[in-house]
Amino acid sequence: MKIAFFDTKPYDKPSFDKFGEKHGVKFKYFETKLTEDTVNLARGYDGVCVFVNDVINASVIDSLVGLGVKTIALRCAGYNNVDVKHAKGKIRVVRVPAYSPYAVAEHAIAMLLTSIRRIHKSYLRTRDFNFSLSGLTGFDLHGKTVGVIGTGKIGQVFIDICKGFGMHVLAYDKFPSDKVKEKGVEYVELDKIFELCDVISLHCPLTDETYHLIDDKAIEKCKKGVAIINTSRGALVDAEALLHGIKTRKIGTACLDVYEEEGDHFFEDKSGHIMDDDVLARLISMPNVIVTSHQAFLTEEALSAIAEVTVDNLLSLKATGECVNEVCYHAGEIGDCKK
Repeated sequence: MKIAFFDTKPYDKPSFDKFGEKHGVKFKYFETKLTEDTVNLARGYDGVCVFVNDVINASVIDSLVGLGVKTIALRCAGYNNVDVKHAKGKIRVVRVPAYSPYAVAEHAIAMLLTSIRRIHKSYLRTRDFNFSLSGLTGFDLHGKTVGVIGTGKIGQVFIDICKGFGMHVLAYDKFPSDKVKEKGVEYVELDKIFELCDVISLHCPLTDETYHLIDDKAIEKCKKGVAIINTSRGALVDAEALLHGIKTRKIGTACLDVYEEEGDHFFEDKSGHIMDDDVLARLISMPNVIVTSHQAFLTEEALSAIAEVTVDNLLSLKATGECVNEVCYHAGEIGDCKK
């Protein structure tokens, strides 16, 4: 089986080579993203392996089908960059629904602690032998209320960590989990999350319903000084509204591992270029904002799991024509893409 692998980074290759060689799957690595301009690189391959910033719209899907490509293998959980409606009945789409929920949840907490305890500022000071503590006062997480929006596997791990800090946890999910309720977590409406929580962390998928979930109206409902964490999908947060909330002191801190216009910037070295995204530049310049470039998934354990599940998905489709991790659009739900 031959797979064209797009948007390749050096850390991708070891795990995919390991599991590919073990099961007879050959990957051809391309540094470029999959777009309408690069789709012809997939000619002669059985499938393509893509990531969060590859563009798999209707035009790209039609081109892939015309080239004889049978499978789109996402090496991530989210699939908002795929026109799944258009793919239905034309090409198979599989994903990695869970790799290491610990990686993402732990990164979210790491960003939060770094921000509220001013560790990033302290690190820069002591590099210059400045050992002053002025301006570094933080606050305890113990006893604070955290709102977790999305209680899937990552959200549940995040909840466990927060409870370990002694935080009071409120949750919102369109489909509440009995397992979460058994942890003593109370499900509430979104307005209650905004009204009551000192910290809000996003762990939900990007859909039409969740697009700009955090916007001007939501921020206006929040407690003054709220900390907002997003390690899920950038467009869950209206970046301009977030910036306004920071400038008006409504938002106390923002921890962003994702950004709604990240496709042109994240995963690349832009240090020698002028930043033409004014909103991102302003966010990064703020002393109470931490931005990492979609790094939350990046652990050895997660990379290995992503490669293993992706290869297993491809092998399952080839052997049986079925895959438990197939994505499609069927009456608004994940279902059978072949219909």
